[in-house]
Amino acid sequence: MVKPIIGVLALQGDVREHFHALAACGAEPVNVRRESELAAVDGLVLPGGESTAISKLIEVFGLLEPLRQRLRDGLPAYGSCAGMILLADTVLDTRPDAKSLSGIDMTVRRNAFGRQVDSFETDLDFEGIEGDPVRAVFIRAPWVERVGAGVRVLATVPSGPAAGRIVAVRQGSVLATSFHPEVTGDLRVHGMFVDMVRERTAARLG
Repeated sequence: MVKPIIGVLALQGDVREHFHALAACGAEPVNVRRESELAAVDGLVLPGGESTAISKLIEVFGLLEPLRQRLRDGLPAYGSCAGMILLADTVLDTRPDAKSLSGIDMTVRRNAFGRQVDSFETDLDFEGIEGDPVRAVFIRAPWVERVGAGVRVLATVPSGPAAGRIVAVRQGSVLATSFHPEVTGDLRVHGMFVDMVRERTAARLG
């Protein structure tokens, strides 16, 4: 079985947790901080953290245009929480100088569920993941307010004040969740992404 090399954008946020989850799913995780490191990976994870800080660091490290180009070229990517914000076309309630990667045709609202004290957990039915519901941890999380025609909605909040809000999406080889599967020990979302990377790599190699 192909062991894909999957980078974790290691500028800020919960890098270590994604590293462990990817390794447990059969990938070879590597840190990405430079353009040369980005060029060597089969897929990329954009971790949770502080989206405006990561956005600024992406520019400081000279990664903004290389990231956009690799996404345009079909690089599989997965963003959790802040990573979802970075992958959006349009971001609401963010700083005017924040940059996005336009990896998914969607509009995301930053900190949509409220402050840190409003963090919560719930069980989600997640399209493409069989078995028990996915336990989702939301920490100052975004939600998706609009998706384009090519975007599949994979999960929505089942109940409560945010019932029906979109919290997981996929467009082609790009996946995003507003929650943090890397902190729960449930590897199924990372497993889905590793399979996406394997499929893309196999197709590219023919």
